Amino acid sequence: MIKELVHDEALLSQPCVAATAQDADVAADLLDTLASIDSAACLAANQIGAAKAIIVYLDEKENPQVMYNPKLLLGLGAFKTEEGCLTRNEVSVVTRYQRVKVAYDEMVDGALVPRKKDLTDWTAQIVQHMIDHCKGKLV
Repeated sequence: MIKELVHDEALLSQPCVAATAQDADVAADLLDTLASIDSAACLAANQIGAAKAIIVYLDEKENPQVMYNPKLLLGLGAFKTEEGCLTRNEVSVVTRYQRVKVAYDEMVDGALVPRKKDLTDWTAQIVQHMIDHCKGKLV
Protein backbone atom coordinates (compact mmCIF):
# COMPACT_ATOMS: atom_id res chain seq x y z
CA MET A 1 0.00 0.00 0.00
CA ILE A 2 1.30 3.47 -0.88
CA LYS A 3 1.88 5.50 2.30
CA GLU A 4 2.23 9.23 2.92
CA LEU A 5 5.75 10.44 3.61
CA VAL A 6 6.49 11.59 7.16
CA HIS A 7 8.07 15.05 7.52
CA ASP A 8 7.88 15.34 11.32
CA GLU A 9 11.48 15.63 12.55
CA ALA A 10 10.50 14.43 16.03
CA LEU A 11 9.42 11.11 14.51
CA LEU A 12 12.27 10.90 12.01
CA SER A 13 14.88 11.50 14.73
CA GLN A 14 13.80 8.44 16.75
CA PRO A 15 16.02 5.38 16.24
CA CYS A 16 14.17 2.47 14.66
CA VAL A 17 13.68 -0.83 16.45
CA ALA A 18 14.88 -4.10 14.97
CA ALA A 19 12.64 -5.53 12.29
CA THR A 20 11.32 -9.09 12.42
CA ALA A 21 9.83 -11.44 9.84
CA GLN A 22 6.40 -10.19 10.95
CA ASP A 23 7.28 -6.78 9.44
CA ALA A 24 7.05 -8.01 5.83
CA ASP A 25 3.98 -5.79 5.32
CA VAL A 26 6.12 -2.72 6.14
CA ALA A 27 8.65 -3.77 3.49
CA ALA A 28 5.82 -4.22 0.97
CA ASP A 29 4.48 -0.74 1.79
CA LEU A 30 7.99 0.69 1.35
CA LEU A 31 8.34 -0.92 -2.07
CA ASP A 32 4.90 0.34 -3.16
CA THR A 33 5.62 3.84 -1.89
CA LEU A 34 9.07 3.98 -3.50
CA ALA A 35 7.61 2.89 -6.85
CA SER A 36 5.00 5.67 -6.63
CA ILE A 37 7.55 8.51 -6.32
CA ASP A 38 9.19 9.77 -9.51
CA SER A 39 13.00 9.85 -9.31
CA ALA A 40 13.10 8.32 -5.81
CA ALA A 41 16.04 5.99 -5.17
CA CYS A 42 15.48 4.84 -1.59
CA LEU A 43 13.22 4.93 1.47
CA ALA A 44 13.45 3.92 5.11
CA ALA A 45 10.49 2.63 7.11
CA ASN A 46 10.39 5.65 9.43
CA GLN A 47 9.83 7.85 6.38
CA ILE A 48 6.42 6.17 6.00
CA GLY A 49 5.64 6.17 9.72
CA ALA A 50 6.94 2.74 10.78
CA ALA A 51 9.80 2.87 13.30
CA LYS A 52 11.32 -0.39 12.03
CA ALA A 53 14.86 -0.86 10.71
CA ILE A 54 13.89 -1.64 7.12
CA ILE A 55 15.13 0.09 3.98
CA VAL A 56 14.44 -0.23 0.28
CA TYR A 57 16.53 1.07 -2.59
CA LEU A 58 17.00 0.72 -6.31
CA ASP A 59 20.19 -1.11 -7.26
CA GLU A 60 22.45 -0.34 -10.22
CA LYS A 61 19.95 -2.00 -12.59
CA GLU A 62 16.98 -0.10 -11.06
CA ASN A 63 15.75 -3.27 -9.34
CA PRO A 64 14.17 -2.73 -5.91
CA GLN A 65 16.04 -4.27 -2.98
CA VAL A 66 14.99 -4.69 0.66
CA MET A 67 17.27 -4.79 3.69
CA TYR A 68 16.04 -5.58 7.18
CA ASN A 69 18.22 -4.33 10.06
CA PRO A 70 21.03 -2.90 7.89
CA LYS A 71 24.33 -2.02 9.54
CA LEU A 72 27.45 -0.43 8.11
CA LEU A 73 30.41 -2.70 8.83
CA LEU A 74 33.16 -1.00 6.85
CA GLY A 75 33.60 2.14 4.79
CA LEU A 76 36.47 3.02 2.46
CA GLY A 77 37.14 6.15 0.45
CA ALA A 78 35.53 8.86 2.58
CA PHE A 79 34.25 11.93 0.76
CA LYS A 80 32.05 14.94 1.55
CA THR A 81 28.88 15.44 -0.47
CA GLU A 82 25.56 17.27 -0.44
CA GLU A 83 22.42 15.16 -0.14
CA GLY A 84 18.77 15.91 -0.49
CA CYS A 85 16.06 13.86 1.16
CA LEU A 86 12.45 13.03 0.35
CA THR A 87 11.32 13.90 3.89
CA ARG A 88 13.47 16.93 4.67
CA ASN A 89 13.63 20.28 2.92
CA GLU A 90 17.25 21.09 3.70
CA VAL A 91 20.23 19.82 1.77
CA SER A 92 22.81 18.29 4.12
CA VAL A 93 26.58 18.11 3.81
CA VAL A 94 27.64 14.63 4.92
CA THR A 95 30.62 12.32 4.86
CA ARG A 96 30.02 9.13 2.90
CA TYR A 97 32.17 6.23 1.77
CA GLN A 98 32.71 5.20 -1.84
CA ARG A 99 32.88 1.51 -0.89
CA VAL A 100 31.02 -0.12 2.00
CA LYS A 101 30.34 -3.52 3.49
CA VAL A 102 26.85 -3.83 4.93
CA ALA A 103 25.33 -6.52 7.14
CA TYR A 104 21.57 -6.97 6.91
CA ASP A 105 18.79 -9.52 7.03
CA GLU A 106 16.93 -10.77 3.96
CA MET A 107 13.49 -12.36 3.95
CA VAL A 108 13.75 -15.95 2.69
CA ASP A 109 10.70 -18.21 2.86
CA GLY A 110 9.16 -16.15 5.66
CA ALA A 111 12.28 -15.98 7.83
CA LEU A 112 15.06 -13.40 8.14
CA VAL A 113 18.44 -14.69 7.03
CA PRO A 114 21.70 -12.79 7.77
CA ARG A 115 23.59 -11.51 4.74
CA LYS A 116 26.53 -9.26 3.89
CA LYS A 117 26.98 -7.19 0.77
CA ASP A 118 29.68 -4.98 -0.71
CA LEU A 119 28.38 -1.81 -2.35
CA THR A 120 30.08 0.97 -4.28
CA ASP A 121 29.47 4.48 -5.56
CA TRP A 122 25.84 5.72 -5.74
CA THR A 123 24.35 2.53 -4.29
CA ALA A 124 26.75 2.70 -1.35
CA GLN A 125 25.81 6.34 -0.80
CA ILE A 126 22.04 5.84 -0.75
CA VAL A 127 22.27 2.80 1.51
CA GLN A 128 24.40 4.83 3.95
CA HIS A 129 21.72 7.56 3.85
CA MET A 130 19.03 4.97 4.70
CA ILE A 131 21.09 3.46 7.52
CA ASP A 132 21.32 6.97 8.98
CA HIS A 133 17.51 7.18 8.81
CA CYS A 134 17.26 3.92 10.75
CA LYS A 135 19.49 5.42 13.44
CA GLY A 136 17.25 8.48 13.67
CA LYS A 137 19.95 10.67 12.22
CA LEU A 138 18.53 13.62 10.32
CA VAL A 139 20.59 14.06 7.15
